[in-house]
Amino acid sequence: MASDHAGYELKEALKVYLTEKGYEVVDFGTHSTVSCDYPDFAHPAATAIEKGECAFGICMCGSGNGINMTLNHHQGIRSALCWLPEIASLARQHNNANVCVLPARFISEAEAKSIVDAYLDAEFEGGRHIRRIDKIPVGVIA
Repeated sequence: MASDHAGYELKEALKVYLTEKGYEVVDFGTHSTVSCDYPDFAHPAATAIEKGECAFGICMCGSGNGINMTLNHHQGIRSALCWLPEIASLARQHNNANVCVLPARFISEAEAKSIVDAYLDAEFEGGRHIRRIDKIPVGVIA
């Protein structure tokens, strides 16, 4: 998990929620509501996912846009900005998203839990979606 100051409180609530559901949570920060820069936390989270140290990520910032853009600069990351459970489910099913990003200032804690549950409950469908995903990385020759 990673967030900036705007997503800190939601991250903390979701950290408890996921731990209670049996997930091992790695918290890349931030660790307070003091103003900070989301890339400082997004890059280490993305690197851990790319290295296989973490299976997936749940990240957030105020709108979700900044942290999402930062995460998606990593070649091995497919980060999806999710504000509805259906979007989170489709991000996993069709895009094999390995990071679910939440817009912390625009959703409630209850909505965030529903979105995260939908993301975690979905499975990648493979098939026609694989060739599309294979075309995402830049500069990679298949």
